[in-house]
Parts: sequence; structure tokens; C-alpha cells
Amino acid sequence: MPAQDRSTRPPTADEIASINRTHLIDTPLRQADLLFLFGTREDVGLRADTAAQLWRKGLFSWSIVSGGVTPGSEQSECTIIKAAMAQAGIPADRILEEHRAMNTGENVIFSLPIIDAALGLQNIRSVICLGNSWTARRYPMTLHRHWPEVEKMLLTVDSFATPRELWHTDVEFRRRVLHEWDKIEPYKAKGFIAEWPEG
Repeated sequence: MPAQDRSTRPPTADEIASINRTHLIDTPLRQADLLFLFGTREDVGLRADTAAQLWRKGLFSWSIVSGGVTPGSEQSECTIIKAAMAQAGIPADRILEEHRAMNTGENVIFSLPIIDAALGLQNIRSVICLGNSWTARRYPMTLHRHWPEVEKMLLTVDSFATPRELWHTDVEFRRRVLHEWDKIEPYKAKGFIAEWPEG
């Protein structure tokens, strides 16, 4: 079957079970030193509101938003998301900014020097990764490749009406999940990401 058809065909029962078990995961959350919010054009309000809920619960002290200017916009994802986070109640001076990244690898690579300059990487012991549900564990896997020392937690969000475990029953949700799932092994082979959770 041609590669471009990969995300339109129904996944097998084994694939569904494997994706639900290993990819579409959230971890238990506890207080972290940093919230790492990965840029997006999807569900910005939901992402900001979720971050604000974490802030109100005292689950992070600092945050960084990473995302560059995408086609059709004059503002970076970072600018748009930070404004929404501030509107939702997170103090703007607690939100670090990264405005160049165009993919998940760049989110991490470009953000680390900013975090280091502002806070000192050695002072950050734990990070909550917040992003799209379909990208899922690829966020902390990317972070783990470049910053293995820090403890990583994962929280993902989406606005699909379909329950997450039934992602395969929604055409668009299925397309997004399979598109991301298919990146995992090639990205590991190329050294873009590292196995997480380890074990």
C-alpha cells in the first residue's frame, strides 16, 4: 500500500491496542519546576486554559512557550499562545518565549538556551510537557533526547468529541494519530528522539 494511504486505512486491533497503551498516554502529574508548552495552531484556547488550571493548582513555577511563525500568520505561535495564557491568568513574567521553532525538535533545541539563560538548566529538575493528544509521547521523547537529566511528565489535550481511546473511529483523529505514530521508529533510528518512558 502506498505510504500516503497509511493514515486513511483502518488500523488493526493490535495497532489500536499498542497505540492506546504506549503512545496516547498522560502521566501522573506532580509539582514541576517548568511547564513546556509546545507550539500549535490547534486548540490554542484549550491549551492556554489547561495551562492556567495547572498554574492555579501550583503545578509549575515557570513555563516556556515555543513556536515560530507559521504560514498564514504574522505572529509566532509563541506570541499567540502566551497572550492566551496571560489572558487565562498566568503571570506573563513567568512565561519564557521561544519564537523560531518550526517542529518539535526545534521546540526543544531552541528553547534549552533560553531556559538556561533565564533559570539555569541545572535548577530545573522536573518538566511537564503539554501538547496535542495525537503527538503524545513524542514531546517527552524529543525532550529526553536533548535533556535526559530532567524528570518528564506528559499532559495532552484535544477538542475532539470522540473519546481518546476511540480515536480510530474518527477519520480526522485517526489520520493525525497514525501520522504521528508512524514517525516514532524512524525518528528513533535517526536520533531525533529517545525512548521514554525508559525501561
